[in-house]
Amino acid sequence: MFCPFFCKQHKHFKRIQNMRKPRELIEGAIYHVTMRANRKEMIFDPRVIRELYMEILKRAKRRYFFTIENFIIMGNHVHLMIRPGKNENLSRIMQWINSVFAMQYNKIYGLTGHVWGERFFSVPLKSLNKYLHTFDYINKNPVCAKLVGNMYNWLYSGNRFSLEGNYQVLAPPNLLINMFFPRWKVLCIT
Repeated sequence: MFCPFFCKQHKHFKRIQNMRKPRELIEGAIYHVTMRANRKEMIFDPRVIRELYMEILKRAKRRYFFTIENFIIMGNHVHLMIRPGKNENLSRIMQWINSVFAMQYNKIYGLTGHVWGERFFSVPLKSLNKYLHTFDYINKNPVCAKLVGNMYNWLYSGNRFSLEGNYQVLAPPNLLINMFFPRWKVLCIT
């Protein structure tokens, strides 16, 4: 039987095709999460705004149970490798972080409206290969953007926080990280 609802010529096809897909949520999974500022504005360039985001992550960790295995705050976007705890919801955690940050950012600058361009992107890391690739991708973000020559020199990153032994936001390195990224804690800054 032919169903015109799914026919590409049907007037509602494009609307249905562009609907949001449900977020894939898996109990105990680690997710690669990223958010980009509205209009790709460089909202994180001032150090005070990066500090604000870090403070909000600390507050979120007191409110919800989750770990951050790696992160980076770039000029107009953020990457997190996040593992929600048992009975926690990734969407609820990220909604709180993003909305609190947006309210504080708008208050600082006397603005109203959107701070984030779209809803946050998330993908569960279902294999060791995806985990390692994502971990490395996040680490190399500022080097690929030609902002620093050495990834350990980017101040607002899991690399730097681990190097300094700062585990207020970042989870301490696990056996996997120590095995595949042995320099994670011991590289000297040049």
